[in-house]
Amino acid sequence: MTDLINFINNILWDYVLIYLLLGVGLYFTLRSGFIQLRHFGHMFSVLKNSNKSDNSGISSFQALCTSLAARVGTGNLAGVAIAITAGGPGAIFWMWVVAFIGMATSFVESTLAQLYKTKDDQGNYRGGPAYYMEKGLKKRWMGVLFSFFLIIAFGLVFNAVQANSIAEAAAFAFNVKPFYVGIVLVIISGIIIFGGLRSIARVAELVVPFMAGAYLILAFWVVGHNIERIPAVFALIIKSAFGLQEAIAGTLGYGISQAMTQGVQRGLFSNEAGMGSAPNAAASASPYPPHPASQGYVQMLGVFMDTIVICSATAAIILSSGVLNEVNVTAISGIELTQRALSSAVGHWGTTFIAIAIFFFAFTSIIANYAYAESNMIFLERNHTAGLFILRLAALGMVMFGALAEVPLVWSMANLSMACMAIVNLIAILMLSGIAIKLAKDYNRQRKLGQLPTFNINSYPEIQQQVEKGIWDNDISHNSEKGNH
Repeated sequence: MTDLINFINNILWDYVLIYLLLGVGLYFTLRSGFIQLRHFGHMFSVLKNSNKSDNSGISSFQALCTSLAARVGTGNLAGVAIAITAGGPGAIFWMWVVAFIGMATSFVESTLAQLYKTKDDQGNYRGGPAYYMEKGLKKRWMGVLFSFFLIIAFGLVFNAVQANSIAEAAAFAFNVKPFYVGIVLVIISGIIIFGGLRSIARVAELVVPFMAGAYLILAFWVVGHNIERIPAVFALIIKSAFGLQEAIAGTLGYGISQAMTQGVQRGLFSNEAGMGSAPNAAASASPYPPHPASQGYVQMLGVFMDTIVICSATAAIILSSGVLNEVNVTAISGIELTQRALSSAVGHWGTTFIAIAIFFFAFTSIIANYAYAESNMIFLERNHTAGLFILRLAALGMVMFGALAEVPLVWSMANLSMACMAIVNLIAILMLSGIAIKLAKDYNRQRKLGQLPTFNINSYPEIQQQVEKGIWDNDISHNSEKGNH
């Protein structure tokens, strides 16, 4: 089974997705006029009033924290370590490249998700790729296919991956049996998951800033402790990325290929740009400024924070520690390598810290992953919530499975699910890219005039027929009042 999944993964990643992902990201970067550079500062400005919300949606800050909860997980700790051991330090460079161009991709998909959002039968905003496939492209079958892949990937498989990393870290640091770790995870996750989307968003809003901040402070301390090694580390990343070391050994092509493949894979797994996951959180927000493009900027910041900041922090800890020079380092599993690297800098308590960090990183990913699956289950049920009880039980079952399962099969299943999701979503956002760019221009035209960007659906009759009635009509009158205060 593992061999078959790996064979399919190799085809999708080496010959399809790696080029599709990079190509789409470059296309959006060029078509948007390098929006991630030109409007870099505005990503942070949008956060100033990001705590506003209404009865139908969560706040923009909660949406950002929910998407970061899903993004900031094992990909930032175990995934970075795996990328370095499998693809060399050069994989980090390609993770940066994927993040940079992925910021433009994330802007497009999250703007579209916000535009085409709807309400479930409880009155809460719901949306995401499945919804813009149905409403924007008039292809419900495509949305159904995407929802199927997302529920498998995020509702089930990815949660097993996160639980696996928690169990592995706990076993290494505290010698706790995976079975007991799984039981505790199921109980805590179940309490929050059964509370619904708002419960998940509230937890993410509290935990994510705290855990990310603590991890970054420690990373800065480690880097400061090894500051003399940083120039050499950076040079090593660049040389390895372009195969300069492999060229001497005569394995140039293979070295670059491995670095690119691992970097792109782990970069996408971590920041999720183009995968179609974060738009599910973006669509649930009550945006401020009251314009779909504002959520594009918020989620663009999420990609930056995840990969350029947090993944780079992990890479700096590992590469500056010197642990890669140890014998048989490739035989060490991902999270254990990160633990050893940190311990070499701060002592034995580094192992404990990483075990605690991976718990919070991966645990918040579990509940946020479920939130994505929930929105897509509601899509399949045409905005009804009847099937959520079964989905919640299945998600918790996979958490228990992940705590006990072998790593290679779980990671392979995760990569396959992610590849299928991403391909469907990338095709959809390419087809709808003109609308996203049009909204970006409208948003920034109003900014230049000194106005609070406010979306007026009546100015876009060609879009008005696609958007659900009442969603943006209500926002106009409501948000105009807010803009006048």
